[in-house]
Amino acid sequence: MAPAPFDSEARPTMDSESARAHAFPLALAAVGERLRIASFQAGKGMGRRLNDIGLNPGSEIEVVHRQRGGSVVVSKGNTRVALGAGMTYKIVVTLVDAPAPAAPGNGAAS
Repeated sequence: MAPAPFDSEARPTMDSESARAHAFPLALAAVGERLRIASFQAGKGMGRRLNDIGLNPGSEIEVVHRQRGGSVVVSKGNTRVALGAGMTYKIVVTLVDAPAPAAPGNGAAS
């Protein structure tokens, strides 16, 4: 049996607790989701451009509009920014209410 074709419009289904702890490309975010930029998977030039327009790791954004293929309009405060699909696949995000990953060695000893 042949594998199903990749559907760039759908994220893998997970329970909400599991989904909140995982990072995914901005291109896969749904309209209305509040996200935190985790990192850029791109060169210095694109990272610099995104920083210049106020989108830097740690920024909270909301998806306002998206099109098939990955193009997205996001808002940060009162500013809206349109991003092409190439960029959105290189911006890694998490859901805003996702818990911060635990730092190694900070667990309680038993």
